Amino acid sequence: MAHHKSDEKVVYVGDSRVIKNTQNLVPKDYSAYPGKSEAFIPNFLLKEWMVAVVAMVGVLALVMSEPAPLGYPADPTTTGLIPMPDWYFLFMYQLLKYPYTSDQFVVLGAVVLPGLLFGGLLLAPFLDTGKERRFYKRPIASTLMILSLVACSYLTYTSWAHYQHELKEQNIIPEHIKREEEMHANKGKPSGGSSGGGKKAAVAIVAPDDEGAKLYAKATCLSCHGAGLQGMKPAGIPALLGVGDTHTKEEILGIIHEGQGGMQAQYEDNIKKGLTEAEIDKMAEWLSLQKKAE
Repeated sequence: MAHHKSDEKVVYVGDSRVIKNTQNLVPKDYSAYPGKSEAFIPNFLLKEWMVAVVAMVGVLALVMSEPAPLGYPADPTTTGLIPMPDWYFLFMYQLLKYPYTSDQFVVLGAVVLPGLLFGGLLLAPFLDTGKERRFYKRPIASTLMILSLVACSYLTYTSWAHYQHELKEQNIIPEHIKREEEMHANKGKPSGGSSGGGKKAAVAIVAPDDEGAKLYAKATCLSCHGAGLQGMKPAGIPALLGVGDTHTKEEILGIIHEGQGGMQAQYEDNIKKGLTEAEIDKMAEWLSLQKKAE
């Protein structure tokens, strides 16, 4: 390193190849523009992104700390099920039930109307460019917002009320509620049998090679009660294992002809499937033999 005297003038020689930066780093003054305080891009947009990142971190923390409740395995044979979307889509679910948004107008209800609503929401910052921020001074934007809130609230409530009405009318208890009730009912009870504490023996099908068993496999009963006569407990469909302990052949025939509870009469449907009256009688006789082992 070169040494020089303290009173000696030092001259620094610059490199002419380096271009001097003449850009003004001071943000533009927006005070002359009514309703504007800063540039939308990147200043305001950067703040929005930062808030979104904080919100996303909070959501991720909740996801990692509390596992999502998983539903039960889907059962395509369940007939006592009313499919429902998540709560935040109930308004769309209800909208698609109306005649003018379903059937031949389904494109209007599923694509056009949602597209207009969500498209308008995206375009709102560009369409509503007034400097006024008080909602009662912005009648168009405030009216659209209030109408949207009222419509979504009404459709959501109507959809849920109709769902509860259907459950009551069809005497259906949702699977998750039924399992929770069973869990609370069995809480504290031993898992084994009541007498020996061992595992309770499963009920077997009586006379599985009987002609009535082959007729049952062709009947409409199979779709609900299952090939193993096990029924579908979550859907409220009883098992036919041991049905002979509570019903005679004549009573079973009466149920087939007239139905029982939520089950409709199955006689005509079985006739349409190709079963004769004698075969239905033979099947009922076989079902009456299904008794639990003593």
